[in-house]
Amino acid sequence: MADEALLPPMMNVTNEEMHPGKVLMPRIGYTILALIMAVFCAAALFLNVTVIVVTFKYRQLRHPINYSLVNLAIADLGVTVLGGALTVETNAVGYFNLGRVGCVIEGFAVAFFGIAALCTIAVIALDRVFVVCKPMGTLTFTPKQALAGIAASWIWSLIWNTPPLFGWGSYELEGVMTSCAPNWYSADPVNMSYIVCYFSFCFAIPFLIIVGSYGYLMWTLRQVAKLGVAEGGTTSKAEVQVSRMVIVMILAFLVCWLPYAAFAMTVVANPGMHIDPIIATVPMYLTKTSTVYNPIIYIFMNKQFQECVIPFLFCGRNPWAAEKSSSMETSISVTSGTPTKRGQVAPA
Repeated sequence: MADEALLPPMMNVTNEEMHPGKVLMPRIGYTILALIMAVFCAAALFLNVTVIVVTFKYRQLRHPINYSLVNLAIADLGVTVLGGALTVETNAVGYFNLGRVGCVIEGFAVAFFGIAALCTIAVIALDRVFVVCKPMGTLTFTPKQALAGIAASWIWSLIWNTPPLFGWGSYELEGVMTSCAPNWYSADPVNMSYIVCYFSFCFAIPFLIIVGSYGYLMWTLRQVAKLGVAEGGTTSKAEVQVSRMVIVMILAFLVCWLPYAAFAMTVVANPGMHIDPIIATVPMYLTKTSTVYNPIIYIFMNKQFQECVIPFLFCGRNPWAAEKSSSMETSISVTSGTPTKRGQVAPA
């Protein structure tokens, strides 16, 4: 009890609050949640570590435009290790058994790494605009510019996630009471002011950057396509494919985070509103699964990354290379017997 008295007010919560007597969900429900999160955590750990290792292993992937992709994988690992893994443990025992300090650590970690990931996606969107669209002329994207964008994403996330540690806002149990997050439920004016600022600066601003950047990017690509130079000139086919990859990545991220953001803002706007804890848990756990989707998108939508990661995973062999080779040979043999008109491109 003497130690608890030394804790800051936002961390001084009794064991009864950490281990409520009211049963919110059958024991089997907690076990199922633990198993689901364990699968997603294992997949996220494997995939994001693979992204990082492969990028550092192969020189052709170590260019500035990929720095942000590696940074996003690091942020996803942070959510997985300090968020998802702890959630697996608490669901396995059926209640939050990590105490108030554990609650603050998990709530801060998930929010910190999650917002850093969202800011990184905004940085990626800006990177693509400057590299593909070149709004400022012939811009050379340098490592210093890439590192500056990465540093900005972490600093911005740190600025807006540390206030609850010092009394402006707090981290509390949510859903079925096996994980922690920023306190959306308190109607205290000080807490409400933090939540409003948090969503404005950590969700709204990055979201507007993402939408504005990719809106401009898609408009530019459409104009280029109308001129008939989509595969040459200022916009290469590879750049278009990377842009599509990032757009899908953003959509996957927002599908995971928007339900949670909408739920949180609904609770903030209606403090007395009752939401079933099980229903409230769904968007919360959906956010933690976002760490799996980004590396999958890298692998299946980035051909350059595919060419490196497949041999890496299969000990130097590419089982699909032979199929591509035979397919290309068949295509060549078919087209070689068919004369093409001048100016017409034969299929590859």
